[in-house]
Amino acid sequence: MNDTPDNETIALLDTLEYQRASVRAIVSGLAEELWHASVVPSGWTTAGIVEHLGGAERHWFQEVVAGLPLEALPWDSGRPDYDPLRALTCDRPSQDVLAYYRQQCDRSDEILASTTMSTPPIGSHGPDMDVPSVRWVVLHMIEETAAHSGHLEVARELLDGGRGLGLR
Repeated sequence: MNDTPDNETIALLDTLEYQRASVRAIVSGLAEELWHASVVPSGWTTAGIVEHLGGAERHWFQEVVAGLPLEALPWDSGRPDYDPLRALTCDRPSQDVLAYYRQQCDRSDEILASTTMSTPPIGSHGPDMDVPSVRWVVLHMIEETAAHSGHLEVARELLDGGRGLGLR
């Protein structure tokens, strides 16, 4: 990427980081046992949503944008394969889930620093989805993170009464 990002790139990357920081703020201080409790009929948990967001960062930026084969991480040991119909749960400690999420976001940022928004991704999401540019992926991850941030806000209020914890 050139050394001077344009205003759109700055706005997109700042918005992505804002959404990530909002997720971290919403879950900050949540009691450990509540990370693994579900308050919705589908069964997802706070730990499951945050892990899912880490996996989405990993997939979209490492696999799709950079075209890297997903190398097995210690994190993957014992984890089920992704299934969009399975409730998003994770039995790992909250500090480990947050560390995984942070590591994947940091890796995404490294990849984004070496490309431009108009660049077509090197990898693929699959044969049924056209991913035209890195910009599209960043916008998708802003949407994904914002949607789950809202889910986490509602869950937090139902779990322990926490309100107004996001950055908005």
